[in-house]
Amino acid sequence: MDLRKYIRDVLDFKPGITFFDITPLLADPKAFSYSIDALAERYKDSGANKILAAEARGFIFGAPLAYKLNIGFIPVRKPGKLPYKTTSVTYELEYGTDTLSMHVDAVVPGDKVLIIDDLLATGGTTGGMIQLVKQSGGDVAGIGFLIELGFLDGPSKLEGIPHQYLLKL
Repeated sequence: MDLRKYIRDVLDFKPGITFFDITPLLADPKAFSYSIDALAERYKDSGANKILAAEARGFIFGAPLAYKLNIGFIPVRKPGKLPYKTTSVTYELEYGTDTLSMHVDAVVPGDKVLIIDDLLATGGTTGGMIQLVKQSGGDVAGIGFLIELGFLDGPSKLEGIPHQYLLKL
């Protein structure tokens, strides 16, 4: 399936920045189902026992994929948004820093965690999620995206961990 036709380009979303809007893909049941099924096919033999995804768009792909693979789902959120004790990581962005949090008991030593997100851009958020998994004693079983922006250097933040995507822009 040609997923590109379901991605809307929003020019100058911020000055000089094109935003790749996935909402048309989400609104189309065939395109959305295809995306989840294609990710499931790629990761069915990953050995992962949990999927970790960051709010908000990572949840859209991570939760149904966890269901499809019959494995656990771990939500990663901004500080103060999770109800139980959390562990956090602060990571570098192009202009500043950001922080991600997850419950302290979400990843335990020996867990094999698949990191899923909608889009790989600069890699900062994914790099932060890798740190969360590792500092909790888990192993990253793989990293998957709906879209990779090939004109940015996102893969450099993935610590050499193999990643896959369904569409490269």
